[in-house]
Amino acid sequence: MLPPFRSSPVGHAARGFFVLLCLSTTALPAVSAEAVAAPTAPAVEQSLSRLLAAPQIQQLMKAVEADHARTLVDLKALTEIPAPPFKEKARAEAFLARARALGLDAHMDAEGNVVGVRKGTGSGPRLLVSAHLDTVFPEGTDVTVRVRDGRWYGPGISDNARGLAVLLSWIKVLADARLQTVGDIMFVANVGEEELGDLRGMKAVFREHRDIDGMVGLEPDPSGAITTAGVGSHRHEVTVKGPGGHSYVTFGLPSATQGLGRAITRISDVRTPSDPKTTFTVGTMSGGTAVNAIAAEARMAIDIRSEDNAALAVAEREILAAIDAGVADENRRWNATSLGYTTRLIGDRPAGRTPAGSPVVQAALRANTAFGRAVPRLMANSSDANVPMSLGIPAVILSNGGESGGWHSPGEWWKPDGAWKDAQIGLTTILALVGVEGLGEPLLDKRPR
Repeated sequence: MLPPFRSSPVGHAARGFFVLLCLSTTALPAVSAEAVAAPTAPAVEQSLSRLLAAPQIQQLMKAVEADHARTLVDLKALTEIPAPPFKEKARAEAFLARARALGLDAHMDAEGNVVGVRKGTGSGPRLLVSAHLDTVFPEGTDVTVRVRDGRWYGPGISDNARGLAVLLSWIKVLADARLQTVGDIMFVANVGEEELGDLRGMKAVFREHRDIDGMVGLEPDPSGAITTAGVGSHRHEVTVKGPGGHSYVTFGLPSATQGLGRAITRISDVRTPSDPKTTFTVGTMSGGTAVNAIAAEARMAIDIRSEDNAALAVAEREILAAIDAGVADENRRWNATSLGYTTRLIGDRPAGRTPAGSPVVQAALRANTAFGRAVPRLMANSSDANVPMSLGIPAVILSNGGESGGWHSPGEWWKPDGAWKDAQIGLTTILALVGVEGLGEPLLDKRPR
């Protein structure tokens, strides 16, 4: 149920609270070492107080709770439709059919995203509300949902079938209530968030729709955390090639695997800053054809990440230089020039950040405290929100609700107890940002067109 509001329009717990960018968490990497004081803006306090005191919003929040049992049907159905990277179409079609049945005028775009706009009065901003369709699991994975000891087990059930189910719930309760918002709500079930999808779905949305003013995304982030910074990444596939030959007869030729090893050793010596946090890893490596052959080819994939695009670029340059030096070392060892390499960019996720004082962040923070939660941690993560953040468009990722764990593993699980509470918090945040006719103007500003 909706928590009671105190007679004070702001409530004692919220009065003058400060936003802290914390330095640690149990599930996600922390934002870099900084603490930004951001007292709640009066407009945010007033907007949330007015909304949550209104009878129609009270009823809407009760409807979210009442719809919880029905969302479990959607959750099971969506989880059991495989959605491997680049093969999300079947799940997208199921989501599209369900969204249309619930009253949303939606379609599938050229990239495979499901997009539907719930129109406002025409004078407000446009807020994108999203959850991704794809999972990390390859074709053939058993995605059957099993319930055991109060937990629902299924690959992708929390990441992010649960987010999709919440979107459908919001579409339903808003349609049933016939609530008129001031701004538009653009619902998007997008492709390409996981693995080498490289955020292609969200990149397409922002490429094709230049009128988006903000974004609220859903992920299995723990309750009590809001993603406000996007960790950028560049991923490279490196292929080292040489002449190859017999291990005894042609001994003295440079080896692709040994050249790769020398490159990896040099990469390991690269130093990156802790603030902004910048990381790298050689995630995969392979090569050679036989134990008694000088390898003609070897490959590796490198992941480089940072919360700052400039720091990311510096680390990338140093790592690419390390590869060049490592291959040169192998040639030099055998007095040769026949070993070479190529690199291919296979992932490009831009970094970005939404300031703690942004109305998008403040609305989400105040919605949490309005429902009795502690002030959430502000976290950095790699998500769909990277795209708008990198474009200077305010964006946050909120919890899709429910306790969960085992993300990206066959044992992924989700617990439904009280999951509707985060759905209430998320919808309250959205309504504050787009405004509700007769109850309050939008907190989200329209960007210059």
